[in-house]
Amino acid sequence: MKDPLKLKEQYCFPLYALSREITQRYRPLLQEIDLTYPQYLVLLVLWEERLQTVNQLGEKLYLDSGTLTPLLKRLEQKGHILRQRSKQDERVVEITLTPTGEALKESAQCIPLRMMESLDMPLADFEVIKKLADKLLIK
Repeated sequence: MKDPLKLKEQYCFPLYALSREITQRYRPLLQEIDLTYPQYLVLLVLWEERLQTVNQLGEKLYLDSGTLTPLLKRLEQKGHILRQRSKQDERVVEITLTPTGEALKESAQCIPLRMMESLDMPLADFEVIKKLADKLLIK
């Protein structure tokens, strides 16, 4: 019988280690455009849809507002986003891209391809991993 408390028997550990490895590999690419990985994720969402509430960002990125708020403040300090209270409901904070944040999209275009090249794996393998990860995340 396998020992369930051995590290090599843990199903989640390789996912944890892989997440850290991927984030490490993003670091030099994102440093070129002065972003952290979480900041990059926020911008990815905003590049798809320019206006988001903090709650919408949190749902899409699996982050709570306590984690998002300081992240959004830093993006605002860099001039990439604007945070403002909704005119319809002051409890809601809306996030929009600035022209600077929108322009950063062009500099980021090469990042996904450079990441895939750095991992040196066939696209089909990435698709399988993504499909399985999505299956675990979507409830």
